[in-house]
Amino acid sequence: MGAWSIDAFGNDDAADWAQELEEAEDLSLIEEAIDAVLGVGTDYLEAPEAAVAVAAIEVLARLGGSPGETSAYSEAADEWVARQQAKPGTELIDKAQAAIARILADDSELSELWQESEDHDAWRAGLEALGSRLSGATWG
Repeated sequence: MGAWSIDAFGNDDAADWAQELEEAEDLSLIEEAIDAVLGVGTDYLEAPEAAVAVAAIEVLARLGGSPGETSAYSEAADEWVARQQAKPGTELIDKAQAAIARILADDSELSELWQESEDHDAWRAGLEALGSRLSGATWG
């Protein structure tokens, strides 16, 4: 796993996705990332799709005024959020919550990879906190 941090943007896949986000003018790239996780259904969820979805969900929380930790890794996403006018609908927020649950499931490669590390508990707590921050965000 190309991860250097438990943060949403602390891995190669999320960092690459954040660079793509810089060019986006709406929420479609975020929705695509979430849909990629949910579209797997009960099949095995690969780590790259899950890592990108975590970053996308973090961006949603930031759009709602409920950011996680900021770092050099989140800079591109933070800049995008600062100039974004679009706000997500409840359907996208609900899908994001479902994606978090799917990423935490047993048949998720990202979850398995973190289970093999000493940072598993912190990673899981961070993802659960992201779900809470998303629920507590304001969209008005």
